[in-house]
Amino acid sequence: MPTEINREEVLTMVAVGAQLVETLPASQYEEGRLPGAISIPLKKLDGRTAATLDRIKPVIVYCYDYQ
Repeated sequence: MPTEINREEVLTMVAVGAQLVETLPASQYEEGRLPGAISIPLKKLDGRTAATLDRIKPVIVYCYDYQ
């Protein structure tokens, strides 16, 4: 179940191994992303792409859209 978290919670979770997933298109991912984030564009997020994630570690999905 999705849960909204704040910046401090993100930092804490990443420090203990959480996975960061950026959902913007790949071209925008290349322009800038959080350190350590992997790219899974929202339009390609499905069972196959989600299966590439470590099911044991928490996953933080974000979309940095500054527009």
